[in-house]
Amino acid sequence: MTLKNKKILIVIGGGIAAYKALDLIRLLKKENVEVKTILTRSGKEFVTPLSLSTLTQSKTYENIFEKNSETDIDHISLSRWADLIIVLPTTANFMSKLSIGKAEDLATTVLLASNKDILLIPAMNVRMWLHKATQSNLKILQDFGYLFLGPEKGEMACGEFGEGKMSSPRQIYKYLKNYFNKKNLVKKKNWKAIVTTGPTREYIDPVRYISNESSGKQGCEIAIALNKCGIKTTLIAGPSSLIFPKDLKVKKITSADEMLNEVKKLLPVDLVVCAAAVTDFKPIEKNQNKIKKEGMKLQKINFVKNYDILEYISKNNKYRPRLVAGFSAETENVTKNSIAKMKRKHCDIIFANDVSQKGIGFNSDYNKISVIDKKGKVSVIPKNKKSFIANKIAEILLDKLLIDDKNIN
Repeated sequence: MTLKNKKILIVIGGGIAAYKALDLIRLLKKENVEVKTILTRSGKEFVTPLSLSTLTQSKTYENIFEKNSETDIDHISLSRWADLIIVLPTTANFMSKLSIGKAEDLATTVLLASNKDILLIPAMNVRMWLHKATQSNLKILQDFGYLFLGPEKGEMACGEFGEGKMSSPRQIYKYLKNYFNKKNLVKKKNWKAIVTTGPTREYIDPVRYISNESSGKQGCEIAIALNKCGIKTTLIAGPSSLIFPKDLKVKKITSADEMLNEVKKLLPVDLVVCAAAVTDFKPIEKNQNKIKKEGMKLQKINFVKNYDILEYISKNNKYRPRLVAGFSAETENVTKNSIAKMKRKHCDIIFANDVSQKGIGFNSDYNKISVIDKKGKVSVIPKNKKSFIANKIAEILLDKLLIDDKNIN
C-alpha cells in the first residue's frame, strides 16, 4: 500500500522542530502525495514560506484573510480538501489553544472547522510536557478525537533529556502508511458489526420494572468509534436518554427478548460487542394491571432467567462472528471473575470494569477498562472519558480483525 494521491494538509507550529516538516514533505512528495501547508506566525520564525512552497509545489497559506483568494473560504476549503491534517510541531501553547476551541488565526480556524482526522505531533521541553496543565489538555484533546504521535524520549534542543522530543519524519511517514493502509483495508472488506448497549427493562406490571444503572454511554461510544473506522455498525440500544448521531444505525429495544431478536435479525456479521447490561431475570408473568398495595398482602413474583445473548452469539456455530467481545461489570475479583465469564461464554476478548469504584462505569462519563484476551493476558486502559476508551477499544478490535483476516488469507 502506497500513499499515492493522498492529500495531506500540514500545519507548521512555532518550535525548533519545525524544520523537520521540510524532511517530511520530501518523503511524502516521493510517494506522490499532494501536500498543502499552513504556516503559523510563530512557525515563520523557523521555516520560510518559500521553502515550503518550493517543496510542496503549492501555495503556502498564512493568513485567514487573503486578498487574492476572496472567492475561497480557506478555513473550510482546506479542511475539506485534505484526507488528513497534521500539526507539527504541536507546542504546549498550540495544545492549550485547541483544548478551549480557540479560532484566532487560519491554523486554529481550519482545525476547528475540520471534518477530518487531525494528527498532533507534540514537541516541547520535558517539564512543559509533564506539566499538569499540558497533561490535562492532552486528555481533553484525546477526548475530542485528536490523534497523537509521540513525543519521544531523547535529547532536546535545550540540552535536557526526556519525553518531549518530536517524532522523526521517518516515524511520521511510517505512521501515515499504517493509518491509510488500515483505512483502505477496512473499506475493501465491507465489515459489519453489532454493538449492544444500555440496560434492559423487564416489566412487572404496566408501571414497574426491574433494570439496572447502565447509561449506555460506553457502548454508544464504541459503536460511534467502529463506525468512524469504516465498519458498518448497528447499535442495539436499551432505554436511555442518549442522543445518537444521525450517521449511526440504531435499533431501540426495551427488554432482553427484544434485544436478542434484533441480534438474530442482524446476524451474520463480522464483529459483535456485547456492552449492554442485560437484566438477568424477568417475571414469569407480567401483571396486566398495576399491582395495588392498599388492602393487599405483598405479592410473590416468580422470576425466570433471561436468555444469555453473549453466550448465544459465541456458541452460534452457523452465524458466529469472527470476533465476539463481551463486557464484564464487576464489584470484586474483577480479573478472576472476568476470565471465568469469558471462558463460560466462549467469547474471544472481554473488557472488564470495576463498577464499585466511584467516578467510573455506570452513569459516569469516565471509565477504566481491563482488556483480557483468550490467553489471560491483561492490559489496562487508564481512566479517561468514555469516548477515548471507545477509540482505544475500536483500535484493539480492528487490529484483531486485520490479524485474523491475514491469517485466513
